[in-house]
Amino acid sequence: MKNEVIRKKDCSQLCCGLCCTKVENLGVTIGSLEILKDINLHIHCGELTAIIGPNGAGKSTLIKALLGQVPHTGKLKFTKEDGSSYKPPVMGYVPQNISLDPTSPTSVMDLFLSSGSSWPVWLVKPRRKIAEIRERLKKVKADHLIDRRLGKLSGGELQRVLLALALDPVPEILLLDEPVSGIDQNGLELFYENVSALRKAYDLSIILVSHDMDMVNKYADRVILLNKTIIADGPPYKVLESDSFYDVFSMKLQKNKRQEGEEH
Repeated sequence: MKNEVIRKKDCSQLCCGLCCTKVENLGVTIGSLEILKDINLHIHCGELTAIIGPNGAGKSTLIKALLGQVPHTGKLKFTKEDGSSYKPPVMGYVPQNISLDPTSPTSVMDLFLSSGSSWPVWLVKPRRKIAEIRERLKKVKADHLIDRRLGKLSGGELQRVLLALALDPVPEILLLDEPVSGIDQNGLELFYENVSALRKAYDLSIILVSHDMDMVNKYADRVILLNKTIIADGPPYKVLESDSFYDVFSMKLQKNKRQEGEEH
């Protein structure tokens, strides 16, 4: 299948600053193991790009390469709408999961206070700062959790809290690495609704790693099918129905059976 890349006709309609993130010939090799090769992407502001692929395809490694956490070959370029260079952008990151001690007394408010100050959280809790934290949590419908202990949060609640944390400062690129893994359906829907609203409000470039094809089809503007290199690139309805998708996930037989059923 010929790769189809989505590009905005006029970035100036939406972009104010960072307009395009260009990934050119990116590769990652650890030891003798080649994890990613020949990755070429143009990611525009205001787009939600979903990265899908089988286990071991290099999806999380690509996120880490964008964050600068693993060495890579190739180039990352950031440009304004006129094509000129843009400063390294502010990036927000929500990981798949974090390990928490369920007995820890650390609250959601403590987490936010400690992330933005070198002072011990028990020493001072300015009212103005608490009000700011509450407003940030309200953006992801989690302000009622401000005094909750982290170890007492459900999976969906914790991911909304981490999403709010990733929005300070408001990033230009938001990276989500399987952020709803293991979360119930209600929590999953709420998380994606929040992400969609934030994208529109702040014109974020969002890169999402996901195994949930229903949510990808519903919320993504663009889908990248990855298996060490880019196999397919285009809108959800094309990538998720492509032969490449069924080949990668070993589901070509199921596709043929479904198509035969539709013909009868």
